[in-house]
Amino acid sequence: MRLIIVSGRSGSGKSTALDVLEDSGFYCIDNLPAGLLPELAERALIHTELLHPLVAVSIDARNLPSHLQRFPELLEEVRGRHIHCDVLYLDADEETLLKRFSETRRRHPLTNDTRSLAEAIQDESLLLGPISDLADLKIDTTHLNLYQLRDTLKLRLLNKPEPGTAFLVESFGFKRGMPVDADLVFDVRCLPNPYWKPELRDFTGLDQPVIDYLAAQPEVEEMYQDLAVYLHKWLPRFAASNRSYVTIAVGCTGGQHRSVYLAERLGAALKAQLKNVQVRHRDLR
Repeated sequence: MRLIIVSGRSGSGKSTALDVLEDSGFYCIDNLPAGLLPELAERALIHTELLHPLVAVSIDARNLPSHLQRFPELLEEVRGRHIHCDVLYLDADEETLLKRFSETRRRHPLTNDTRSLAEAIQDESLLLGPISDLADLKIDTTHLNLYQLRDTLKLRLLNKPEPGTAFLVESFGFKRGMPVDADLVFDVRCLPNPYWKPELRDFTGLDQPVIDYLAAQPEVEEMYQDLAVYLHKWLPRFAASNRSYVTIAVGCTGGQHRSVYLAERLGAALKAQLKNVQVRHRDLR
C-alpha cells in the first residue's frame, strides 16, 4: 500500500495535488480528520481489493488544533503498520498567498471577524508546523502556475518507481529567487556566461552551441568535476539516512545556460550510480 498525505497552507495548491493523484489512480479524501488516519490506513489494508492500494488524503488547517498537534504520533502509528507513506507539504510566500485569495475571492478557513486574511495565513503556518516539520517532500509553489505544479507533482511524487530516496537535480535562476525547498544549493554564477556572447544568448544549456562553449571552458570543467566528486561521495549517505527526497539545486543568474548545462551533466552522471535521479529546469524558457 502507498499512502500520500497532502498538506500545506490554503492557496498553495493542495486541491491541484489531489486532482493529479486522483487522475493517477489514487483514492483521494479531502480534509480528513487527522485522528482517523491510522484507522483509514488499517481499513485500506484489510478491505481493499487492490494488490497495491493507492490512497491520498488531505490534512490541513480545517482540522482541530489538538489533532494537528498529535500528527507526529499518528504518522508513527501508520508507519508502524509497514505502510509506505509520504508526507507532501505545499507552501508559497505570504505575498503570493494573499494575491491568490484576492484574485479568487475565496474565504480563508481561519479568517473571522477578528482575524484578517494576513493574520490567518501567518497563524496557519503555526498550526501546520507539526506536519511541515515531518514532510518528506516540500514544494514551494510561489513561482509555479497550475500546469507547472502538475508537472512537478508528477515528476517528484509519481515518477518514483520504488521506496527509497528520489534525487532531483534542479537548475534555477537567482534572479527569480533561490528554491526554498532545496537541500543542497550550488552557485555557478562565477563561471563564464554565454549570455554575453550575442551568438549564444538565445540558446539554452540544452542546445549544442552552448554545450560546446561551456565544455571548452576550463573553469566550467573544474566546477563540474568538484561537484561530481562531492555528490558521488555524499548522496549515497543521504540515501542511507532514510531520506525520501533530496533536491540538489544548481543556480546561475537567469537559469538558462550555465545551471542548465551543469544540471544535465550532473544528472546524467548520477543516474549511473543511483536508482532514482530526476532532472528539472525551473526557470528554463
